[in-house]
Amino acid sequence: MNHSNRLDFLTFLRSTGIILLIVIGLLFYPVNTAIANTSTDYQQKSSASSDGIGKVYMGREISQVMGHQGAMWLERPTRETQEQPSKIVQALDLKDTDVVADIGAGTGYMSFRIAPKVSDGKVFAVDIQPEMLDIIDFYKKKTKINNVEPVLATVTNPNLAPESVDLALMVDAYHEFEYPKEVMEGVVKSLKPGGKAVLVEYRGENPFIAIKRLHKMTQKQVKKEMKAVGLTWKETKELLPQQHLMIFEKEVSV
Repeated sequence: MNHSNRLDFLTFLRSTGIILLIVIGLLFYPVNTAIANTSTDYQQKSSASSDGIGKVYMGREISQVMGHQGAMWLERPTRETQEQPSKIVQALDLKDTDVVADIGAGTGYMSFRIAPKVSDGKVFAVDIQPEMLDIIDFYKKKTKINNVEPVLATVTNPNLAPESVDLALMVDAYHEFEYPKEVMEGVVKSLKPGGKAVLVEYRGENPFIAIKRLHKMTQKQVKKEMKAVGLTWKETKELLPQQHLMIFEKEVSV
């Protein structure tokens, strides 16, 4: 299937509501990377967990990445009912001129919902998978929403200009970063002074949330990892059915 036909097929599935509801665990495919794990910030387990990569950061095993093969899961019609992402957009309290970075944007599900809120600003839809950016490009043309800009990142660098972003959003993405310290250092550099980083993660404290263990995070763990890159916790909004919405801030230098 060529590039055009593949995207037309995805659009057909989306528009008709025919979603391949595969068991969640089968949707998580590791993304191959070739960077050696040489940093002393990480340790390697003798064997990986079923939903992890065996690499440990600050006591947490990093989860596998959801590959582009699971794109339709991100676009499922039941997502609003299950996760209420519209509440995330409202909670960001965006201004028309804000520049937002959607880190781990996937298909751009959140990017295209944020874009109308920043009509005089921009949304950088950042992902490491070119296939996801192809989908974002397609939807950008289809919807004629021109203030969404796809950005190809690497596993260590979000590829954003220094002090160019008002708010960085990560929805169910941070726990998958293979190099969380390096990526977050890049995110912090990209934030303007006083800029915010918002993480949305399934509540790791709740064993009854039917998400694989490594695809959930506790507030305590997130706060510890954000503090390590210089971000200050400001607030956690418990307005979502299953996820924490945690707000951190880049301090203003004096």
